[in-house]
Amino acid sequence: MDCKVKLISAMFRLKLMGLLFSVVFLTGCSVPPPKPVPNSEVATESGIAQGVTSDARVVRWLDIPYAQAPVGDGRWRAPRALAPTRELIQPQANDILCPQMPSETSGIDADGPIGQEDCLYLDIVAPADYRERSYPVMFWIHGGGNTSGRKGTYDFTELAAREEVVVVTINYRLGPLGWMTHEAIQAAAEGLDKTSNFGTLDIISALEWTQRNISLFGGQTSNVTVFGESAGGHNVYALLASPLGEGLFHKAIAQSGYTADVTPRQAINYAREFMHIDRGSWELTKALGLPESGLDAQALRAVSMTDLITTYYALEKDHLAPLTTADGIVIPAEGIAAALASERSAKRVPVLSGSNRDEVSLWLGLNRYFVEGNDVSLGLLPPKMTIRDAAVYNHWVSIRSQGWKARGVDSPLRALEAAGYTDLYAYRFDWDEQADNWLFPFSKILGAAHGAEIAFVMGSPMYGSIGDYMYPDTESAAEMTSRMMGAWGKFAHEGNPGAVAGTPWPPFSRQAPHTMVLDSGDSVRIEAKELTLDRLLKTASAPSPLSAVERCLLTWELLINIGRPEYSEYARWNEGECAALDPRQEKRKIQANLVSEYGSATLP
Repeated sequence: MDCKVKLISAMFRLKLMGLLFSVVFLTGCSVPPPKPVPNSEVATESGIAQGVTSDARVVRWLDIPYAQAPVGDGRWRAPRALAPTRELIQPQANDILCPQMPSETSGIDADGPIGQEDCLYLDIVAPADYRERSYPVMFWIHGGGNTSGRKGTYDFTELAAREEVVVVTINYRLGPLGWMTHEAIQAAAEGLDKTSNFGTLDIISALEWTQRNISLFGGQTSNVTVFGESAGGHNVYALLASPLGEGLFHKAIAQSGYTADVTPRQAINYAREFMHIDRGSWELTKALGLPESGLDAQALRAVSMTDLITTYYALEKDHLAPLTTADGIVIPAEGIAAALASERSAKRVPVLSGSNRDEVSLWLGLNRYFVEGNDVSLGLLPPKMTIRDAAVYNHWVSIRSQGWKARGVDSPLRALEAAGYTDLYAYRFDWDEQADNWLFPFSKILGAAHGAEIAFVMGSPMYGSIGDYMYPDTESAAEMTSRMMGAWGKFAHEGNPGAVAGTPWPPFSRQAPHTMVLDSGDSVRIEAKELTLDRLLKTASAPSPLSAVERCLLTWELLINIGRPEYSEYARWNEGECAALDPRQEKRKIQANLVSEYGSATLP
């Protein structure tokens, strides 16, 4: 049985959810290990990095530390610079990741917390002739809700080779280790240690390391593009807002980003003062059994990583988590969205921002409320999945995904324009030509889902065997790869994405909100429709296939996600139609009913 057959066969032995969203590359289909490249040793301030490759077009350097390990007394402190060394850097047998719970995005199956606090490492991939030439730098920030993810998930070999760029991928602290506001921590700290945004500081530290060292790998220190998806896009916006990001990058790409943040008081959320805040430090320390008063930083630092991560992830998560905080240190006190519009914070670099047409199908597509599964094989195969009510599903996905663009793309770009930015570009990713099979109609349920564009930017498929369906070996898929890699590469080189399929890509402005629709064939086009939250709320109030309760839940999601929550607007919407309905309680009721009827709220 060859490798391809093994993968397809194994697909039917695994849970479909794991197949859909994991990045596990199944055993039995080994990829040749990278081999050392002669004369590719690079003497960085972190030590001597040995280049390796499994593709003659590029050289890779793995597991380079960019800051001291944030362990012991270093937990919940700003990252510290490493002492220069000439020691040889030893890449790890397995990819390093920061503490988190196992998830589909981690690609690791385990019963408890995974990762290590000593996790501040980065990888670099550069064209093979990096010693003779210099290239633009693209600095990737992974997604995962700032609670999961790792650098090793992403292989930018093809992007580096085809678009002639140097790509840096990083780890940064996640969850309660990356974002934590507590009087015991901040009161005893000085300078940058008083921040709440340690993960953001890690990203800034990695950018500083890049500025000092990337020329050794053929990278141009004056031409660095930060780019990231989902939480990575959010972190790109945070860098644009932060005064500490000044001079560290020269272009920015936010893929499905968002600007949500909280105040320090909300991040603590003492006695659940703010009912919409999940995983505040008061809830966390209470769940850990620590005293409500008299707690000091050392007692918090003494909590084991296992207990901290296990307890944090056991807390309810319905809304904001973790809590990027407008602490007035790393993130301006007015918050990310307001800072983007401020001339005081402006960096005026070219910015490319976009979202996917079907963002929320990633979460709705396996929810039993929207999709049902029928056993057609006596349990030997995953269930055959169908949408319960296509009109309800498609309406929900459309409105919520437009909301993501309105709040996560158009609004930030308008804010940046107000601050004096001129080179602004918007896109919407529409490609949905997956290879459907008789068990799962990918194109109908997922379509252009959240994260589906990443593989086209990288130039290589993701998700193990399921990639045969998500990214089929077709002319359309190759075409989309060429279009997206070409646009991202040109943006990194020149500060504009150029033309796509012969269609010029004009800049975005309030007066002319041009959006490039990235699709296959001759469907590439420019739309200039103003998309605002107010307009979507009016659409949500119009007659639709949704029930009254569903209308309120959809409106709630429009108003609390992506940007700062608009709770008063929810109460006022449509003449107070939803004021008496508690959406959180209603969602709990729906989930409980699904569990009672099916044993779980999601499909296996």
